[in-house]
Amino acid sequence: MEIVLNTFGTSLNRDNECFVVSNDQGRQRVPPESVSSITLCRGVSITSDAVLLAISHGIEIRFVDRRGMPQGLVWSHRYGSISTIRKGQLEFTSSPAAVDWIKGVIVKKLENQQALLLMLGADSPAVRAAADHAIAHIEALRLKAAALSGERVADVAGMLRGIEGAASRAYFAAFNAALPAAYRFAERSQHPAADVANALLNYGYGILYGRVEASLIKSGIDPYIGVMHRDDYNRPVLVYDVIELYRVWVDYVVAALLCQNAVTDDYYSTAPDGSCWLEGLGRRVLIQSVNDYLAELTVTSGGLSRSRATAIDLYAQQLAQRFKDAAGSAPKK
Repeated sequence: MEIVLNTFGTSLNRDNECFVVSNDQGRQRVPPESVSSITLCRGVSITSDAVLLAISHGIEIRFVDRRGMPQGLVWSHRYGSISTIRKGQLEFTSSPAAVDWIKGVIVKKLENQQALLLMLGADSPAVRAAADHAIAHIEALRLKAAALSGERVADVAGMLRGIEGAASRAYFAAFNAALPAAYRFAERSQHPAADVANALLNYGYGILYGRVEASLIKSGIDPYIGVMHRDDYNRPVLVYDVIELYRVWVDYVVAALLCQNAVTDDYYSTAPDGSCWLEGLGRRVLIQSVNDYLAELTVTSGGLSRSRATAIDLYAQQLAQRFKDAAGSAPKK
């Protein structure tokens, strides 16, 4: 289970070998053996004893801002992996194999977008028409991305960004058309969101960013060494590459909440500058909905049904092995 604390004034302490969550509703003891991660939002406190208990059990502690974006991680100082992975990561990023990898990521992202649009347009002829138009446009872009070739990622990065941007515009136009009229948005807005639909999407992506970053770190991968996204100070750019494989999961959860008219005025507030922010209730519902979706046993690999969360971990492990192999195949100097 995940411990997610986002109510102002909540505290996380330690009592012997258990976590203790305390707020104005009371106290709850949680054994560390049942905890996979801890997420703390603004206005929540944690004691050093609770931090040390989490570290001793290999439980990551994630701090997030009001957008749900991770701002810090606490984990053991022991990487738990061999440095060959990170050496190979550097070799990989400048190799032709990186071109094939990032093309595969973008192609898969576009396929995921097409699949979700097929689901959203199932019951309405008007929505179906908009979805079909977007799907056809995205298919042409997908084929264009798959046909690109180059020796280095820099050779294809500009074209891939253009393809990704054009697909995103077509996708969100059809996605928007599938929403109830009250929740439709003028455009995709991020920092900050201009409406509740975008606020939900942004916060959901923030949850996913934390998941992907933690999986990469646990697998021994440096999240700050990117492939297509440019290296930058204090930006885990590899996370921005890998997350493209999974964004559609958040899109599905948000679309489901909005299409079920589950979102009320209590979920969000609008600031004087017009920006939209999720309130405590909205964050709690979205976090629970995303976590429930990630925990579903629906992803099949090797004949086994696994949860979506496990699929992210396994992908990170496979990527780490790919980086390790790249180090082993690099020419010796």
